[in-house]
Amino acid sequence: MYNLALDPGFGSAIGRGIGAIALYAVVGLVLMVFGFYAIDWTTPGKLSALVRNGAPNAVIVTASGLVSMALIVVVAIYSSAGKLDEGLLSSLIYGLLGIIVQVAAVRLLEWVTRLDIGALIESDRFAPASVVVASAHVALGLVVAVAII
Repeated sequence: MYNLALDPGFGSAIGRGIGAIALYAVVGLVLMVFGFYAIDWTTPGKLSALVRNGAPNAVIVTASGLVSMALIVVVAIYSSAGKLDEGLLSSLIYGLLGIIVQVAAVRLLEWVTRLDIGALIESDRFAPASVVVASAHVALGLVVAVAII
């Protein structure tokens, strides 16, 4: 016969874990929303309307920006080594830095490649150049994420 008794601290550990998940989820969500609006604000056209209407290039660029932001937040959480306060603060700081870097890099990419990103994301037809912009988002997210480690 097996004894299924739980450790006395099991309940409090689960409670702390649930609280940490909730707090990190809030920080992640805030960063994702802020990141979306930073991209929207610095990109010609109304990105949210373009995504809602299914403009393929706007969807690709937006999705890559959100994936990139998630990479940064996940690595910031992972590197916090279980210290909730430091993890939340580093996630917030690195997430904001990631947003700034992404926005600046996409503007730089636009200048270097002479891409008209506004026209690109407003197009109703898929443009292969949107994959280049999306790749820049993900690549920068990886760079910032690895720099956190």
